[in-house]
Amino acid sequence: MDLKQIAKDTAKTLQSYLTYQALRTVLAQLGETNPPLAYWLQNFSAGKVQDGEAYIEELFREKSDLALRIMTVREHIAVEVTEYLPEMVRTGIQQANMEQRRQHLERITQLNLSVPSPETERQKVSDPDLDDLTN
Repeated sequence: MDLKQIAKDTAKTLQSYLTYQALRTVLAQLGETNPPLAYWLQNFSAGKVQDGEAYIEELFREKSDLALRIMTVREHIAVEVTEYLPEMVRTGIQQANMEQRRQHLERITQLNLSVPSPETERQKVSDPDLDDLTN
């Protein structure tokens, strides 16, 4: 397990997600102040935000002022979010793991209670005392 590479991949994914959130924020602002530009940005951005850095680079070529605006909003979000993020991720994963284990335990114990074992089925079929009672 290469923890350094995992950290790099996670950081890149988080950067792209924050770019997406910044785009949503800018789109909401533009929707109120400049709807035609919001419409253009929405169409331009469709399906391109998976890689946040490539998206910003392409947006710079088309409308650098919007690229700068999204980068500024993204940086602001990052500053605000990263303070709480490590603990939230740790706690979230611990709680999610506990919930998954609980659900799994419930499923396997319900299976054991509701599904008779093969041995129980054989006893029902071949119990001579029951056969005498039913004949």
